[in-house]
Amino acid sequence: MQYFSQRQVAVAILAMALGSFAIGIGEFVIMGLLPDVGAAFAVSDTRAGYLISLYALGVVIGAPLITITCARFPRKPMLLILMLLFVICNWFSASAESFSTLLAFRFFSGLPHGAYFGIACLVAADMVRKDQRGMAVTLVMMGLTLAILIGNPLATWFGQVFSWREVFQLVAILGTLSIVLVLFFVPVHPQEKRSSAVQELSALSKEQVWLTLAIGAVGFGGMFAVLSYIAPTLMLVTGAAPGWIPVALLLFGIGSLAGSIVGGWAADRNLKYAIGGTLLWSALILALIPFTLSSLWTALPMILLTGTGGALVPALQIRLMDVAGQAQTLAASLNHSAFNMANALGAWLGGLAIISPLGYEGTGWVGCILALTGLAIFWLAKQRSRLSAATVSL
Repeated sequence: MQYFSQRQVAVAILAMALGSFAIGIGEFVIMGLLPDVGAAFAVSDTRAGYLISLYALGVVIGAPLITITCARFPRKPMLLILMLLFVICNWFSASAESFSTLLAFRFFSGLPHGAYFGIACLVAADMVRKDQRGMAVTLVMMGLTLAILIGNPLATWFGQVFSWREVFQLVAILGTLSIVLVLFFVPVHPQEKRSSAVQELSALSKEQVWLTLAIGAVGFGGMFAVLSYIAPTLMLVTGAAPGWIPVALLLFGIGSLAGSIVGGWAADRNLKYAIGGTLLWSALILALIPFTLSSLWTALPMILLTGTGGALVPALQIRLMDVAGQAQTLAASLNHSAFNMANALGAWLGGLAIISPLGYEGTGWVGCILALTGLAIFWLAKQRSRLSAATVSL
């Protein structure tokens, strides 16, 4: 039954997408400003990369912890509380006086990330028909995509011209605006399903939930192995001036936008091909990255194509909704834990490649291996699903 008008749905999704936009800038802008932050605290690019990994670790821990602890809470107040926590942590990040302090607040900033996205996606999906869930999730996540497309390049440029500290302050201001919009424009569903900690924990007993999370945690890590070090790679290997970094991030964002739209469309039509096809495509693109870094004019198109791997996000979100049973909130939140495990794993393995004889070019090889491993996990998940169905039919 349809409870909300198209206008209500559109405005509510816009309000939640603004929160996604703020979170997207807060998470990813550090990749474009890594050399600046490293220089400010006199640390290497590899050590500065811990700012990426610690944020991702916060997401991984925060998503299940907050979701289970607050399972009985209504969704709208939870969205407001989570965004408020994000705003406070980014404001303190802007004033960090030491690298260790900034690391700590990056971790705390990541804690509300997964729960916010998980709850926002469920709110959006519950406002539309079942055959529109993929696009509803895509539109909420569009804030994240637009952050990659527009927000991060502009924020990177802003940080280079002024300071990375002002960027974190800007993120806090955007988060505050999102709180106001959610407060006034996100309605409460008349038949919102409440859960419990026990019910949410039931998701952890489902093999398909774990396998789906593993697909994202490993397969999506390929993109982050390259993206995490895109700024130093272009400057040190390709020989690009710092002014090209925002351009590269803009192109990545364009690819991510296209991938998200296609991914949402494909997920509503054939989930299997949407997931498997995206992983195979990503593996191919990442394998070509090392051969294109010698010139800016070959590197930039490949960065754009790398961004299209974002098609995996809505597809895996829908698959989790389908296999989680009654534990919808935890499963939706854990999807973002998985993607941030991918962020941490990709950044870590990419960093190891950089300090190995492979150098910065090795991030592409690492990315390809991770994408292919994700594809292998997806194949295993489908085989196990068929085996379970056959067992039940007997």
